[in-house]
Amino acid sequence: MKLLAVRRLLRIQRVVIRYQLDKMLLELPLPFWLRALSCLLPWRWLPRKPLELSRGARLRLALEDLGPIFIKFGQLLSTRRDLLPPDIADELARLQDQVPPFPEDQAIALIERQLGAPVSELFARFDSQPLASASVAQVHAAQLKSGEQVVVKVVRPGLKPVIRQDLAWLFLIARIAEKASADARRLRPVEVVSDYEKTIYDELDLLREAANASQLRRNFDGSPLLYVPQVHWDLCRHQVLVMERIYGIPVTDLATLADQRTDMKLLAERGVEIFFTQVFRDSFFHADMHPGNIFVSPRTPWSPQYIAIDCGIIGSLTDEDQDYLARNLIAFFKRDYRKVAQLHIDSGWVPADTKVNEFEAAIRTVCEPIFERPLKDISFGQLLLRLFQTARRFNMEVQPQLVLLQKTLLNIEGLGRQLYPDLDLWSTAQPFLERWMRERISPLHLLRNLQQQAEQVPH
Repeated sequence: MKLLAVRRLLRIQRVVIRYQLDKMLLELPLPFWLRALSCLLPWRWLPRKPLELSRGARLRLALEDLGPIFIKFGQLLSTRRDLLPPDIADELARLQDQVPPFPEDQAIALIERQLGAPVSELFARFDSQPLASASVAQVHAAQLKSGEQVVVKVVRPGLKPVIRQDLAWLFLIARIAEKASADARRLRPVEVVSDYEKTIYDELDLLREAANASQLRRNFDGSPLLYVPQVHWDLCRHQVLVMERIYGIPVTDLATLADQRTDMKLLAERGVEIFFTQVFRDSFFHADMHPGNIFVSPRTPWSPQYIAIDCGIIGSLTDEDQDYLARNLIAFFKRDYRKVAQLHIDSGWVPADTKVNEFEAAIRTVCEPIFERPLKDISFGQLLLRLFQTARRFNMEVQPQLVLLQKTLLNIEGLGRQLYPDLDLWSTAQPFLERWMRERISPLHLLRNLQQQAEQVPH
């Protein structure tokens, strides 16, 4: 294990030198002792030709060079636009989680070990060539004995020791950064790595993903908005997941959608409706809604239905967070910055001793330029991002679930405007939010809350 750690450290060091990340670090306001220590590093005195690349591109290429665990960490970082400079966040968003597949015999051995039977007994057909391969798992097509077409997701063998080792180095780098630089402390690198640790281990557990998919499928059962493939529970284990195979149009395939005469305006609006339904009705939202995980059913182009896959990352909000988020969004679009500031204090998102007048003024300064644009050009996700950035100056503790929500909203917005550039997100969302708020204060809702509280009281 120690030999593995040393080898990994040497590889990280080589990559840092190759992409001249040490020069990028020295641009930070580091303490004198750390700058002096850096002068003792031998490669500092070797002649190196400057790379004609931006700092963001150098960081992206370095993470790709270091492999899948660092790639996924970079992808997570790209969602923290409340923390990162835009040029770096934009480059990290280009990271591709595509790695060569692992051998067929390893996939089959793992499936048979997990399910306790030969693949030939489990499936009528199993395709050895994977449909897709990523850092955590790869997916094979198969056919059940019943004739149903399915996909088999298999976790990459031997991944946990590599993850543990890479996480150890990421934590070490984060702790050093926090101690060395006030700017780094503001970015809270240890907190970011901790969030990543939870995310990556959650993605390794395919039973968790299966449960998420089942819940999401149940939430939208019979809905014309969203379809989620069925899980075959008898063939699911921690490292193997078997689901119904779907045949949809990739949501980015605009040419095929146009050929199908898909109602693009309705498709874009339904994406927004799905998001707000998940967040406010169900408090259970698919938090990895990038285009690779979204398809469109070819069956009813006049009433288009989305298909969602890969439910490894799920977000949820407490009742209190739901309420404050809805009130915040409504107050934002009414330009009631006083109420936005007060809601943040009341919710505990910023300290109770925050001066509401100063906070209100800071929010107004950020938001007024945004509201000078046409409503169709205003981004909900960017509003939340600007809010997080402003609130951090007032010591806001950004909750991981809110960051997931902001990332998902940015994805949904970007996708919606790619499908239909004139999408007016607020006009689509406003009726939903206002109806939800009315229902929250209705006598029936209050009665249900009282009944639930009464059931929790010990008799």
